[in-house]
Amino acid sequence: MTPPNESSRRGALVKIGMLVNGVVGAILGVPIVRYLLSPVTHDRSAGSESWVSLGPLGQFPEGQTRLATYRSPTANPSDGETAKIPCWVRRIHGDKFQVFAINCAHLGCPVRWFPQSGLFMCPCHGGAYYSDGSRASGPPERGLFEYRYTVEQGNLLVHAGQMPTTGVPVARLTKISLDKPPCV
Repeated sequence: MTPPNESSRRGALVKIGMLVNGVVGAILGVPIVRYLLSPVTHDRSAGSESWVSLGPLGQFPEGQTRLATYRSPTANPSDGETAKIPCWVRRIHGDKFQVFAINCAHLGCPVRWFPQSGLFMCPCHGGAYYSDGSRASGPPERGLFEYRYTVEQGNLLVHAGQMPTTGVPVARLTKISLDKPPCV
């Protein structure tokens, strides 16, 4: 038989252990539960109609392609630099633009603009796109995704509520030629 003093110490240690385990479980559990419930609790329409300025038209010379960034309208204050979204802006003439997502249509790697060759190139798998965003070569099956844009009061605005992708209707897909068989 155990002395009464030892059993009360054991009971106290068990209670302290259970309390510590409960606190650790809560600390680990809250982010997991938030993550699992975020599709239900997140208001998707909050940023879906956001038009964000890329800057004055003077920043984008006619006939040139420039890198621009905007802050995501759905960003949290704690997102810091990751809330900045880059895009490529091509000014065709006057108020006619093309605003491309920086991501390759193949696997999403960031494409770079090479003015010497007039091509966007993806460093990951060798995808290439013409200056108008259409597919030139490589594994991508379509051209670069485009943002909707508008010009208001001398500023270029993009529809920044959603990233353009194959599943989002704001994306512009290049036409598939029926004359040539698709590359596999």
